Amino acid sequence: MKKLKIISLYVMAVFYTLAGINHFINPDGYLRLIPEYLPNHVLLNCLAGVFEVVFGLGLLFPSSRRWAAWGIILMLLAFIPAHIYFIEMNSCVENGICLPPWTGWFRLLIIHPILLVWAFLFTRKV
Repeated sequence: MKKLKIISLYVMAVFYTLAGINHFINPDGYLRLIPEYLPNHVLLNCLAGVFEVVFGLGLLFPSSRRWAAWGIILMLLAFIPAHIYFIEMNSCVENGICLPPWTGWFRLLIIHPILLVWAFLFTRKV
């Protein structure tokens, strides 16, 4: 079981690190998902990318793993308005991704909680 948890840790670290890098490679997709009422979309996108990379890499080191996991949890909670915004847009971003409406709800109610629990697993020693 411990081996599976270690593999899961590395998968999560790669997942968040690559997702963070993607904020800089493909910013348009993320910028369209930031609710209009939030200021400075470019800055918010860059901050999200930096935090994802920092937390993803932080998971790799035992000394920072616990804080990185808590950081991911806080970051995921901060992303909830973007998920709600995607649902409000009927899961269809203008000049971007357009998915069946149920996918926005699935992401918010199923995927997001799974990601939160996954990160919570690493708030304690592995």
